[in-house]
Amino acid sequence: MPTTESTTTPRERYRQQVRAEVKEKAWQQIAGSGASALSLNAIAKQMGLSGPALYRYFANRDELITELIRDAYRSLADAFAGVEDAGPGPARLLALARVLRDWALADPHRYFLVYGTPVPGYEAPGDTTAITSEMMSTLLDACTAATAAVSPEPAAPGEHAVAFETHLAGHRDWAAGHPDASPEALRLALSFWTRLHGALSLELAGHFTGMGLDPALLYAAEVASLTGG
Repeated sequence: MPTTESTTTPRERYRQQVRAEVKEKAWQQIAGSGASALSLNAIAKQMGLSGPALYRYFANRDELITELIRDAYRSLADAFAGVEDAGPGPARLLALARVLRDWALADPHRYFLVYGTPVPGYEAPGDTTAITSEMMSTLLDACTAATAAVSPEPAAPGEHAVAFETHLAGHRDWAAGHPDASPEALRLALSFWTRLHGALSLELAGHFTGMGLDPALLYAAEVASLTGG
């Protein structure tokens, strides 16, 4: 069976190498100045190319940002997919939480590109939502299994919880692959996503500095609350 590399031409392989180097330089720029300051001309200068020459590989800044966003989402989606055999629902949720934090801490600039402040003037293409849907599907699978494994009769929800569940019943597009997911599973998935991203965003932005607390312990406490300890 021929490898992918053996079926591509030298010109195609060179194009792939240049694009990979451009993305590497782009991440360095983002780390130094933020995504809003990303400049193809600056990258071209670093690589010893002219601006027009680089535009043969990326038509504009937005196309480059889109590639970086796709790569970032894909790496997290693949990491999520790797915990499918972590065990029953609560164990899978715990594994997903660990993967999410490890992924975020490994490269904060990558994290903030997809979960931080939007880049001014940039609008992500619709196809990136397909990758995020993969991640949410993995999360919903774990949440469905976790809520099904809960044996005690849950306490009656409060007024606001009932109102939110009613709202969720008519706003399930984000859970399109799970039409039969229970309100409990949907609410757990959203709580997992919002609470853990909230803790991570504050930690990575340095907002816990000077507070005298351990962000890892805070995160673990949030996870324990979501997974029943």
